[in-house]
Amino acid sequence: MSTPRRIRLLLIDDHAVVRMGLAAVLEAAADDCQVVAQGDGGEKAVELIRQHRPDVTLLDIRMPRMDGIETLKAIRQEFPEACVLMLSTSNIEEDFVQALDAGAAGYLVKTAEPEELILAIRTVRAGARYLPASIASRLAARPQRRTFTPRELDVLDLLRRGMTNRDIGLALGLSENTAKTHVKGLFHKLEAADRAEAVARAYDRGLLRVQDSA
Repeated sequence: MSTPRRIRLLLIDDHAVVRMGLAAVLEAAADDCQVVAQGDGGEKAVELIRQHRPDVTLLDIRMPRMDGIETLKAIRQEFPEACVLMLSTSNIEEDFVQALDAGAAGYLVKTAEPEELILAIRTVRAGARYLPASIASRLAARPQRRTFTPRELDVLDLLRRGMTNRDIGLALGLSENTAKTHVKGLFHKLEAADRAEAVARAYDRGLLRVQDSA
């Protein structure tokens, strides 16, 4: 009787200790899992997928230079069928949503027990989506979702930098009135009374991240 092929895993995380710990846990606790490669950032992820063609990639969100969402989009652009499980310290709903929208097969926080991590890997490898009950219930309880256009995210970034409507318009090639309209739209979507509150809410939802600050 032939032995079933092991699930080949790629680990992408900017912390070597985390990668080493994950690899040790997975190979000790799951005889059907094999870590075939590891990378320390998004820049290496696509290259390693080309080289090793893993069955499942475990990908962190909080990484310098190229974060997990950007990395996931790059992976899915070249490998539309790639199976990527987000594994992160982030417990922010907007990160869940952005990851799933970008094509993640599942999302798990790093506080999960090894048994749940192994279950998640097996689930996504089988072609199903994996979300812990706590994340699934939070997403189900969200009010009607408000999406943000790339232009609105550009405006939000400039708001974070303290720019006036006129400055935003000049930076983006817009009239001051158009910039003002975008700012008002952001206030509405973020349910914010002013610029400071809009920026604070954007950080809370993961639309802005501290590492992005110039």
